[in-house]
Amino acid sequence: MNYAEAEKTLKGCGQEHVLAFWKKLSKDERSSLLAQIAKIEPRSLKLCRDALAKGAAAPDSSAGKAPKVATLKGKKLAEAVAAGEKEIAAGRVAALLVAGGQGSRLGYDGPKGCYPIGPATDAPLFYFHARKILARGNRYGATIPFYVMTSEANNAATVKCFEDNGYFGLDPKNVFFFTQGMWPGMTKDGRIILDAPGHIFMSPDGHGGLLAALKRSGALADMKKRGVKSVFFFQVDNPLVEIADPAFIGYHVLEKSEYSLKLCAKRDPFEKVGIPMLFGDRCRMVEYTEMTDAQCTRKGRDGRLYFLYGSPAIHVFDRAFLEREASKDMPLHLAFKKIPTVDAKGRVEKPVEPNGYKFEKFIFDILPNAKRTAFLAFDQKDEFSPVKNADGTDSPATCKADMQAKWTKWLAEAGVTVKKGVTIEIDPAYALDAADIKRIGLCLGAD
Repeated sequence: MNYAEAEKTLKGCGQEHVLAFWKKLSKDERSSLLAQIAKIEPRSLKLCRDALAKGAAAPDSSAGKAPKVATLKGKKLAEAVAAGEKEIAAGRVAALLVAGGQGSRLGYDGPKGCYPIGPATDAPLFYFHARKILARGNRYGATIPFYVMTSEANNAATVKCFEDNGYFGLDPKNVFFFTQGMWPGMTKDGRIILDAPGHIFMSPDGHGGLLAALKRSGALADMKKRGVKSVFFFQVDNPLVEIADPAFIGYHVLEKSEYSLKLCAKRDPFEKVGIPMLFGDRCRMVEYTEMTDAQCTRKGRDGRLYFLYGSPAIHVFDRAFLEREASKDMPLHLAFKKIPTVDAKGRVEKPVEPNGYKFEKFIFDILPNAKRTAFLAFDQKDEFSPVKNADGTDSPATCKADMQAKWTKWLAEAGVTVKKGVTIEIDPAYALDAADIKRIGLCLGAD
């Protein structure tokens, strides 16, 4: 793109001010700015302005009802596992990881997926995910292609992490990296924000941006070519997740669901998790900020919370459903933030109060579009311990403790007692569950 083309594009969407400091920019700065402008789609800017005009008012959730959440046991569990194993063995299952974040909240300079979480080895988060995929594929003699959504900020470092670690044992041909989209920040009146004279402020478009990214990158086409039918979705910060869990995959298939979610009981009535609710014959995810205190504390006939189950973002999608939704516009969510900007003379100012909007898409916004949905309960302590905060709850310390508690339980079931204070770590490629421990007699320990 050259200057004339950039000017024409910006005039067409009322954003000529982006070139206000052109004459003061260096050659490199001009080149960088033109590259940013080239990625701007006038239609996307219209969606942003429409979202600003609509505002951030939350939809009414007062009529929402709790959906049926299954707990698999006995015969139903066996049937689901058998169905899931059949899908995996046939090569019809893929793993999709959302890993666009940085580890800044953890005090870590790099992709969150590179954060060292192994209790004994300091192995990164990516290690545990990749090794589980490797083990699951080996168990069923199949390939589970691994699709990793990164961001512009961390893509190169993420790829390098995989390369430096030999893709953690995975075949590079079966690992597909793609980047999520970026959206410009805007003022209340819909003007693109410059955070430097020659730079547009941009932010990632959220985990919902994966739909457009899957299509744009060719990942969806690659899935179809491979014969993938079910796509297991998870987030990078949870090393306890049971990737491509056969019971969950099987339940999804048996229910003929287009969008299935694993749900866990809330730790307290006001826990900050999304709650799936029924509105008529369709489901919608209701954010905790949209719920009243009365809804949060409401009790059912069994004395438990009526809206008991929240979503930790562990999903299974029908690939055809993702293809259908990838061609549609998604709702934009507004986040009013403090964004550096430039004044009329091109001087950078750092605001003390929020002054602009970021725009995000949420993947669960496609939930109402699914013709059939399914919800499966799981025990939080077994499959969900995210690394979000540097200290306190959902921190590296709590996550490592939960990982070791899970492995200690496996070993106990195999007749092995772990002494108090002993640090243990189990490579997922050697043992995915307690049954593996019993079969191969594995016992890894470190002080």
